[in-house]
Amino acid sequence: MRVWDPGRITRLSKLSVYARLVRVEHTLFSLPFATIGLLVARATNPVIYALSYLALFGLRAAAMSFNNVADADIDALNPRTSKRPVVTGIVSTREALAITLLAIMLYFAAAYSICIPALLYATPLLLLALSYPYAKRVHPLPHLHLGLVLGMSVFGGWVAGMCSTSCTGANLSLSNAPWLIVFGVALWVAGFDVIYSTMDYEFDKRIGLGSIPALLGPERALKIAVMLECLAASLWTLGALLYSGIFAAITSLAAGTVAVGASLLALKSTDNIPKAFNMNLAVGFIALPGFVLDMVA
Repeated sequence: MRVWDPGRITRLSKLSVYARLVRVEHTLFSLPFATIGLLVARATNPVIYALSYLALFGLRAAAMSFNNVADADIDALNPRTSKRPVVTGIVSTREALAITLLAIMLYFAAAYSICIPALLYATPLLLLALSYPYAKRVHPLPHLHLGLVLGMSVFGGWVAGMCSTSCTGANLSLSNAPWLIVFGVALWVAGFDVIYSTMDYEFDKRIGLGSIPALLGPERALKIAVMLECLAASLWTLGALLYSGIFAAITSLAAGTVAVGASLLALKSTDNIPKAFNMNLAVGFIALPGFVLDMVA
């Protein structure tokens, strides 16, 4: 099996090292989902969009930086992850925790600037993100935990969007949240995380970390990943139709097709995992234009 880690790092400038620590590209990867939430809420205020993106960056940066600290002991033992910044000492634990704290401050400041409900929901969403590194230590389904972290980006965008029409968020009812899209995104992420975790199957099983590949074996895990992606595509497309419109449903179906195709590619050969991973990076950007069209139509 090909060994590959997008989080590896070599000696670069300090700024570049910090950018790799917080994985700036992960924020870009998350932007379409927060934007979808904003569009479903019919938000039009550009300030709300900017504040939402700042909150998302703070949350993602805090989660990624803290993840490097929380997993340093495990990453040091795994040949695939042994080049990550905190493990190698390129970034110290103190630096990583300082970045985590600064990112959390940015996150809460942005949430407070959006509205009070956004601030109230900020804490549980932060705890969800920061607890992810510990999930694999206690149960075999950390993939669903990670999926929910990204899926809730849609929810966070929706809350911010609803606040854009009322500074108190008085029009916000959780029963109206786009849950089908939230759970569709969550299952999609869980599916490709199952694929990604097959690379650590032997390591996870040896030291007792939880994952579907460690529990059931790589072959069964890859088949489960395909099923998760099919279910995710169905939920996401149905949610897009119900909460947005026909254009969003079409582009969501296209995005789901790419996700399912990526999982089938990985099932065919684990050497295709890096390609499948990169295909999934495009999924949110494929789905997004339909939500924009429904908004302006």
